[in-house]
Amino acid sequence: EKLKQQKEYAKQIKEHNMKNIASVQRLPAKPQLVSSVSRQKALEYAKKIPRPKTFVIRQSDEEVKEQRVLPQTLKEDSLPQIALLETLLNRHEKEKQIVAAFRTLHIL
Repeated sequence: EKLKQQKEYAKQIKEHNMKNIASVQRLPAKPQLVSSVSRQKALEYAKKIPRPKTFVIRQSDEEVKEQRVLPQTLKEDSLPQIALLETLLNRHEKEKQIVAAFRTLHIL
């Protein structure tokens, strides 16, 4: 008797679930037009926002010359390790100053 009750309850639940699934499938899907309209509005809004100003840091003529000369000498392996280390340290110090300037501007 208990087994019959369980089977009857399972059958009722199954029928109830089948009805719910059928009713959900019959509901019309929302049109895709609404999402494309909201996307268009968002794109138009994004076009109107002013772009942030970019800071261009120009290298001095000496730095440009160093960069041109350094790769050629590295290929030949004629550059002593100490000179290479000094150029890297100089570059590191300059980049530290650039980063510090950005931090004062609250960009980083």
